[in-house]
This record gives sequence, structure tokens and C-alpha cells, in this order.
Amino acid sequence: MTEHTTDIAIIGAGPVGLFAVFECGMLKMSCHVIDTLEAVGGQCAALYPEKPIYDIPGFPTILAQDFVDRLGEQAAPFNPVHHLGQQVTALTKHGERWLVETSAGARIDARAVIIAAGAGAFGANRPPLARLAEFEGTSVFYRVKRREDFRGKRLVIAGGGDSSLDWVLSLAELARKIYVVHRRPKFRGAPETVARLHALAESGSVVELVVPYQLAGLEGENGHLNAVSVKTLDGETRRLEADILLPFFGLSMNLGPIADWGLELDHGHVAVDPETCQSSAPGVFAIGDIAAYPGKLKLILCGFSEAAMAAHAIRDLVFPDQALHWEYSTTKGIPGNG
Repeated sequence: MTEHTTDIAIIGAGPVGLFAVFECGMLKMSCHVIDTLEAVGGQCAALYPEKPIYDIPGFPTILAQDFVDRLGEQAAPFNPVHHLGQQVTALTKHGERWLVETSAGARIDARAVIIAAGAGAFGANRPPLARLAEFEGTSVFYRVKRREDFRGKRLVIAGGGDSSLDWVLSLAELARKIYVVHRRPKFRGAPETVARLHALAESGSVVELVVPYQLAGLEGENGHLNAVSVKTLDGETRRLEADILLPFFGLSMNLGPIADWGLELDHGHVAVDPETCQSSAPGVFAIGDIAAYPGKLKLILCGFSEAAMAAHAIRDLVFPDQALHWEYSTTKGIPGNG
């Protein structure tokens, strides 16, 4: 068991949690950051590190992992303490402070808590296939860590949403063959993405649309696939020779222990004051996708704004007797750089 004292405990080390470290640091507040994953970055790093992001101001396009790395660099001057690979198991109030306890035995005494846990604990929705576990990690993957790993491979990509289609377009230049399996001819992706998908398929490239089919079975041995069987609702079957299956059926989300912390919830999210991002528990704030208020937009840039608002509200708790003489970062600088 380890004991720590800090100004703010941030639950969640995704992009919004990392930016909260910067915002709090600029206001001279210390932070400890807790996350269940073994590395910072949240879903960006864990699920699609090589996927481009297009809606970050100042970056027409940036890969998710590069984005996370930049945020880490931005937060580094403020020396956040990371508690990774562990889950917050208890959140209890004592006086005007909060005690955060983790599954690894850390006890963090903080004046305030920021919950930046995305949509809570998440995991990939797994297709109901016999022998699936036998191939997971060797031939069946729920995320793409390195595009290069799929060079020259025969891929089956299942699913009809943006994630599936984005990876089809991205991997088409590397793969030997890509079968796109979806239960109906109409895809759910962005219109431009769907148009590019059909153009690739019609050009006679490596991409073939296998619709309307759904996954039916796996063939192979010693954890290595050699074929994926698919079938229609009418029972028509096909055998697709393949090395890799990438099923993209979305994520299963749940609040986990957060649901037991006595906070007011709104359809599985933490209800907050839109002016401060404070929850129903004084001193506990929520930002990013997990926060709910009227007009909420689930965008990273909105999460960044919420991080700034929460940090300024928390400063009044940490330094109640000190007036804030606001300075912009361009004039104030950051530690070690001005």
C-alpha cells in the first residue's frame, strides 16, 4: 500500500485527462493520474494508434498515437504522477478532501477529483464464434496497433461502421486481399468513406465486398487462421481464405465502480454543472465523454474546454484565499521554457 497527497486526482489518462494535467499545472496545482490501461492515451492509444484524427485545431491530420505523445509532452513539465494498470476501487470523502483508492493499493489524498474516464471501462464486442479465443492475439485482433503488421496478409474485416471502413481504406495499400463482411449492403460510415470503399471494390483492387453476410466460423490450427466462413440469413455460405480477422463491432461500455460512488447520473454518464463541470458531489468533477449536461457534444475539443473550466473551478478550492491574476500562456510561459 502506498500513500500519496496531491491537489487533484485525475481518473483517466486519455487525451482529455492528459490535457487536464496541463491546465491544472498552469494554475500551479499538482496531479496524480490513474488509469486501468498500462499506458497513457486511452482509446486513442489502445484501439487505434495509427488512425488519423482530423478535428484537432491546428492539425489538419494527426495520427492518434502522435496526438497522445504531443499531449504527454505538453503535460510533462508539470511532473504528473501516473498510476497505470490499476483501477480506482473506492472514492470516499473525508472533511473537504477526497481519498482515492486503487486496485494496486495506492491511496491518494486529493483536494479535488477529475473523472476523465471516457465512457467508463471499455472492451471490444466479440463475435459469437466457436474457437474464437483460440485465435485471439495471433490471428484475430480488435484493434490495429501497427499497420505494417498486415502487409501482404489476407484480411477479413467485419463490420459496417466508420472504424471498419476507415481501416479497409487504410490497409488496402498494404494487404494482399481484404474481404469486407457486413450483414447488409448498406454501410453506416460517413458518405464520403462509403463512396471511397465502393470505388475501391469496383476498381478490381484487393478489396471485395462480401454482403449481405455475417461471420459463421473459423478454420485453422495452433492459433493461426487459414479461412473464415460466412453465411447469409438464408443459410448460403462462403469460405474466405484468410490469415487475419479484424471484427469491428464497436465497444461495450460500462461505468464500472463509478456507478457506485453516489454521483448523480444521466443515462450512464456523470451529470455536471456546464459552467464548472462539477458533479453532484462537491469537489468531484467530470470532463470528456463521461460528462453529461444540456447541449453536450462528445468531441475531444469540447473535452479540452471542459478541462480548462474544471481546472479554474478547482483552483478556488485549492487556493481559496488567493485571487487569480490571469495571464495567457504566451506571456506566462511554462516551467523550464520561459
